[in-house]
Amino acid sequence: MKLFDVYPLFNIEIVKGKGCHVWDSEGTEYLDLYGGHAVISVGHSHPDYVAAITGQLQKLGFYSNSVINSLQQTFADKLGKACGYGDYSLFLVNSGAEANENALKLASFHNRKKRIVSFRSSFHGRTSAAVRVTDNPKIIAPVNEALPVTYVRMNDADAVETELKKGDISSVIIEGIQGVGGIQMPGDGFLRDLRALCTKYEAVLIFDEIQSGYGRSGKFFAHQYAGIRPDIITVAKGIANGFPMSGMLISPMFTPIYGMLGTTFGGNHLACAAAIAVLDIMEKERLVDNAKTTGAYLIDRLKSIPCDKIKEVRGRGLMIGIEFNESIKEARTKLLFEEKVFTGVAGTNTIRLLPPLCLTKSEAEDFLHRFAKALSL
Repeated sequence: MKLFDVYPLFNIEIVKGKGCHVWDSEGTEYLDLYGGHAVISVGHSHPDYVAAITGQLQKLGFYSNSVINSLQQTFADKLGKACGYGDYSLFLVNSGAEANENALKLASFHNRKKRIVSFRSSFHGRTSAAVRVTDNPKIIAPVNEALPVTYVRMNDADAVETELKKGDISSVIIEGIQGVGGIQMPGDGFLRDLRALCTKYEAVLIFDEIQSGYGRSGKFFAHQYAGIRPDIITVAKGIANGFPMSGMLISPMFTPIYGMLGTTFGGNHLACAAAIAVLDIMEKERLVDNAKTTGAYLIDRLKSIPCDKIKEVRGRGLMIGIEFNESIKEARTKLLFEEKVFTGVAGTNTIRLLPPLCLTKSEAEDFLHRFAKALSL
């Protein structure tokens, strides 16, 4: 059987990782400034993480959500304390797209409305509703097109209010920081306006913190820079350091009803063990603070590089975009194959940096040195 060929692949097989470094099948070591799409939060193969999953697997790997799983409540308690949303409820699923799918559904259950406001250059996943609120017609199939969605410009509160005034908006969904869109940041003032508008017009405010959350921005959630509280927050990526898991943090304004939401694998024993270990490591090693300080250092150093090829450096914490005045294909290829550094991209002109949150200043300096060589500086 062949694999369904939808991924353009680098001719590299990664077989081992430790901290912010990975090794391929030939034994070559790479500096990992991408973390597998921002998934690796506490570092590759952290011993506490490995021990937690191994220990749980030796007891029980899985049983269904028809019985009590106390690990779910343990995780919810720790998450509420870590992020400051202890009064919210938690629903656990498996992927970021699934979290957003359920968030959009829950909003519609709540206010019985259908239309959704999303933002230009957004990305929210590839399941039916999640892909429809993603601003990329190339990945929206005809079967997805029936869901009514209006895309507006980021940071345009008047455009949002124009849609909300029509009275049929169920929810507004926005990323804490746009990742696939190129590390584009909504203004703090705009987010405060958005919160007020959703309250005024009785629309549910959904924050997709799948890439920008879990400490990556230097706060637990990127929206916390604006001092607001969404109605639903979705999380995935770094939640379990590579184990498939995601969730929704749900405001007390929502009333749960048996059968309203459901999942087979969501919140399983192994996933919860992994997620609990991640929060324990983040607390013990102060990784949110490290993301803030190391990220600020890296951003400042990148902004000081004298290179007319670089148009702008954007980001918060360890979620960084380096936009060029030209295609970054050659630079990224040199970084990977000559300087042995994994990075990501957004579009054709922006390099994305999403390293594990344990990145040290020494490793940041190592990256800067290799980056300068790749640009022939």
